[in-house]
Amino acid sequence: MTYQTSKNYPAPQNQRGLSLIELLVGIAISLLIIAVALGAIVASRSITGSVDDSGQLQQQASHIFRVMGKQLRQAGSLKLSLSTQGNEDDADINDPVAFEIATADFNPKTDTISGIEKPKDNQFKLTTAYSNYRELIYSSNNKESLQRDCLGENGTDTVIRNRFTLRDSNLVCAGVNNNVPQPIANNVAEFEVLYLIQSSAAAGSPQLQYANANNVGVSNWHNVYAVEVCIVLYGNEIINLPKDSNYTNCQGQNVDMSTLTGNRARRMHKVFRNVFQLRSQGLIGTL
Repeated sequence: MTYQTSKNYPAPQNQRGLSLIELLVGIAISLLIIAVALGAIVASRSITGSVDDSGQLQQQASHIFRVMGKQLRQAGSLKLSLSTQGNEDDADINDPVAFEIATADFNPKTDTISGIEKPKDNQFKLTTAYSNYRELIYSSNNKESLQRDCLGENGTDTVIRNRFTLRDSNLVCAGVNNNVPQPIANNVAEFEVLYLIQSSAAAGSPQLQYANANNVGVSNWHNVYAVEVCIVLYGNEIINLPKDSNYTNCQGQNVDMSTLTGNRARRMHKVFRNVFQLRSQGLIGTL
């Protein structure tokens, strides 16, 4: 007897997992996404760094002008003697008062302000001074002075003196005690000073003109009524500068930023100016 048998063939299996091509395409897409994300992070970091740099330059300029302005506005100020009898503990309201004109350490006509256009290593570009004195303070039984120089020191009993100059990209100040100059700001590319001289005041038509330290003259400092301070600060963040980037310096000249080297290369530069009036200079001119 003959039997017919049938052969059972296994059904074809479905594909499992990813093919090599699909895997490579997925990896490529993932790498593109990562590259875009990294690019966004780098761009964001650059923008954040530039904004932070700009903010720090603004803050540093404000600090410089605050320190210098406090000293310049007081330049030439004199002690107001409240008693002609010499005893100010019990001042009489009917007793006339007067300004003390000069002391052994301070003559307002010659010591109020002076400058050197191109100072040497042991010289200073700008020097200011005003009288110092001690008086009774409510918190103390002894006479004290509340005035301080650019370094926060009290100085002598008769004078507060401040000297500013630029050394190795640091704006430094020396106080009254002939101490070692201390930096009050770094990353300073330029520090320039112009003086506003008043003339023809006696004729009733006062005129102001700008002059540098050389043009003021030795005997004309008592006619300086205001000071213009210009500084150029640069940041710490390395940035990609557009082609033909430049800025206008304190002398009004265009500076090609591609020519800058060292710590100033590829850095943000900002120019700041401020004018400070010598409030006591009008009084000094009449002494």
